[in-house]
Amino acid sequence: MTSGDSPPAGKGTNLATADPLQTYLTQGSCALGVFVPAGLHPATAQRQHLDQLAHAGADLFEVGLPTEDAALDGPVIQAAYHRALRSGNALDHAVRAVEHAASLRPTVVMTYWEPVSRHGPAYVAGLFADAGAAGVMIVDLPAHQTAHWHKNARATGLRTPHLIPRTTPDPLLTAAVAGASGWLYAPATTASTGYGGQLDIPGLAGFTQRLRAASPVPVVSGVGISTPALAARVAPLVDAVVIGTPVVRALATDPAQAPDLTAAFARALHPTTLTEPRA
Repeated sequence: MTSGDSPPAGKGTNLATADPLQTYLTQGSCALGVFVPAGLHPATAQRQHLDQLAHAGADLFEVGLPTEDAALDGPVIQAAYHRALRSGNALDHAVRAVEHAASLRPTVVMTYWEPVSRHGPAYVAGLFADAGAAGVMIVDLPAHQTAHWHKNARATGLRTPHLIPRTTPDPLLTAAVAGASGWLYAPATTASTGYGGQLDIPGLAGFTQRLRAASPVPVVSGVGISTPALAARVAPLVDAVVIGTPVVRALATDPAQAPDLTAAFARALHPTTLTEPRA
């Protein structure tokens, strides 16, 4: 499928009216999301990389807004953010990345609360909505700011995905998922991004079941899904797998490797295809 094509039809969807993000997440097979930090490369190169990743099999994009204190991320993504910040005006770079990514695939912005608070929730929501983002996920959204953020995001038509920590106990799960839209993000591990060890698949399965019982919002997973083989094991549990550190490492060191790496993950999720996403 090329950048101008429509997303695939899911069960019971109508492409004339369907939200493209929801179409991918409800199509009956696990979608592939690819995380890209904004501003890692100059704008022209960044657009080319996004084109290549979409062609290689990315169904969705998650664009990271760089910040100095990415506390939930490991060294690879933190280093990419710091490199991007040295080029200046991270918010502008993120908006430009979203504009292009969203022209190719449904795109969700991943950010921390600090830049949203610094620039203003209403301003940030408006910028990314105008850029074409489907939603903005604030991974460390303070509980006392949740209602305020939701109000600003929804006023612009943005979805409000929630990252739900694996340690969330049952009595707090209802509050954790309240107001979420777009997706619930279920980390595959409690470690930081870039974790390359084994995954507790039964534990993840139980967690995703708890999320589905608490909310009808689609469930995606990332963090620690470091190989195509692990992605294939996680895929039956969720509506999308998001890969980050493996692709970011390639983009930072040898961008030519990133499309082949993405294609390998895409084949693991959809073994009946070659390098193209589902048509």
